Amino acid sequence: MRARLRIVGAVVAVVAAIALLAGAIVWFFAPRGGGGGAPAASEEPLPSWAPPAEPPVVAAERTGPGIGGIVDPAWLAATSAATGIPEQALAAYAGAAIFKAETMPACGLSWATLAGVGATESDHGRHGGSRLDADGTATPGIFGVALDGEGVALIPDSDGGEIDGDPDLDRAVGPMQLIPEAWRNWHVDGGGDGVEDPQNIYDAVLAAANYLCRASSAFHTEEGWRAGIRSYNVPEHYLGTVARYAVRYAEAVRAPTPAPTPTPAP
Repeated sequence: MRARLRIVGAVVAVVAAIALLAGAIVWFFAPRGGGGGAPAASEEPLPSWAPPAEPPVVAAERTGPGIGGIVDPAWLAATSAATGIPEQALAAYAGAAIFKAETMPACGLSWATLAGVGATESDHGRHGGSRLDADGTATPGIFGVALDGEGVALIPDSDGGEIDGDPDLDRAVGPMQLIPEAWRNWHVDGGGDGVEDPQNIYDAVLAAANYLCRASSAFHTEEGWRAGIRSYNVPEHYLGTVARYAVRYAEAVRAPTPAPTPTPAP
């Protein structure tokens, strides 16, 4: 039998949260005052979106708790080697994509797009020398800049520093750089360990996937993909950066088209 996903945790799917959070999850590691311009002349032009990637392979038998345990180990190892994405992070992206395909199939959110967001936001949990521990938690924790309005959004403190450690202003947290308001609305135990933590790659990726699929129900189309990623962050350069990563990851594992067999001469 195919392994089935069981997620322990609460997701507060409030429709009004979309309006509140649209554009409020920001590219917090971009240089102040930058990040939204066109690529340099020497750079390859950024794609406008990322078409659907080939879906990940579901494990025949669950290999562990949470979303990471439903991904086929052979697919995971081969795809990690082909893309350079660490296996823990890749298991989170692929597991979240499988979960959304089962629960919201119309969404069309791919593992490659989630990986593109994770690469852009935190280098798959490795920003600033952090690493993912055995449970998938970023160590040390990843915190974005204070959202003081200087080249970033102005977001006054909303959590008393409980989530982001800052009692004065909000900061994005974790591998997917969720602001406290986003985490409160979309918190989930993606790792299946009974703990909800925005610094955990499984929890953060599934929360981001739930948010994205509420923001757009058609990631398989260019319009839907752009609307969904724009809800995460508005600048065109951000959309292009996520798309570039996602396209590269998808192409790295896409099976090559067989060359046509020449017709023998009569």
